[in-house]
Amino acid sequence: MPHAIGADLEIAVLLPCYNEEKTVGDVVARFREVLPGATVYVYDNNSSDLTALRARSAGAVVVREPRQGKGNVVRRMFADIEADVYVMADGDGTYAPEDAPQLINLLLTERADMAVGTRRGVTDDAGRAGHAFGNRIFNSLYKSLFGRDFTDIFSGYRAFTRRFVKSFPAVSGGFEIETEMSVHASMLKLPVSEMPLDYGRRPEGSSSKLSTFRDGAKILWMFAMLLKETRPLRFFGAFSLVFLAASLGMMVPVLAEYFATGLVPRMPTWVAAMALALFSMMALVAGLILDSVARGRAEQKRIFYLSFPATRGERRRAPREAHHAAPRPAPTKAA
Repeated sequence: MPHAIGADLEIAVLLPCYNEEKTVGDVVARFREVLPGATVYVYDNNSSDLTALRARSAGAVVVREPRQGKGNVVRRMFADIEADVYVMADGDGTYAPEDAPQLINLLLTERADMAVGTRRGVTDDAGRAGHAFGNRIFNSLYKSLFGRDFTDIFSGYRAFTRRFVKSFPAVSGGFEIETEMSVHASMLKLPVSEMPLDYGRRPEGSSSKLSTFRDGAKILWMFAMLLKETRPLRFFGAFSLVFLAASLGMMVPVLAEYFATGLVPRMPTWVAAMALALFSMMALVAGLILDSVARGRAEQKRIFYLSFPATRGERRRAPREAHHAAPRPAPTKAA
């Protein structure tokens, strides 16, 4: 049934799609039913089936994005579309459109910039046990590296304010885009909220576009890159410790032999140990310098984020002039 979220609220529903002809029409129709005032956008990412036709027939605005990958589609969507609230979901029917009003309500009542629908049945998805296991591992890794703001960093069901969308520097090209969104919010300490929602199964004949190992490797690489960009001292400090441990492991036997005999018979080992100690110092210094740079970048991102008004559908009203304006002097007749 339709829900009235707010008369002054412009809502955009964003559906990145690739070969989803079996489900996208129903998903679009259900979003239009529960959010009658919203505009549903389907960005077709080089589908080889009738995804675009089915979406357009159901009433969506269809745009083609030729760069392959969900991250490329989301970046284009965020750049193109103007709205007060954005709801992002998938076109495969695993996220229920009927939950969108709850997600929007959470975003507005909590005055958050991003509300995430955590997947309640993700471990039951389509028999892909590898996905469920990887989901647990990566969420635990995220908490240890970037903070405990999220319990499901891979959920594709999210609601955003315009302030978040227009200040988010999307650089990911694929399924890592949700991870990048989460890190962006954690690093700038943006207000975020989560809500557990049911996660459905794909219908028969519809297949997942995820590859357990290929996309898992991409996400792991994205973790490393985001850690390097946002917390370089931690990133380079880890390399510094590894080099230092290797240096000490090679150095101690040589020193023990030197103190016992006064000789250094294994000179190449000693040189290698000194080189590793030097690498350790260089990595630590690089981390310290880049940590200051990263702090400056975070401050600039925060200032840019604050340059957008914090409205969530509110419209500025014109100031009252009637009884507050100063009385005008009566016109005088010319002599």
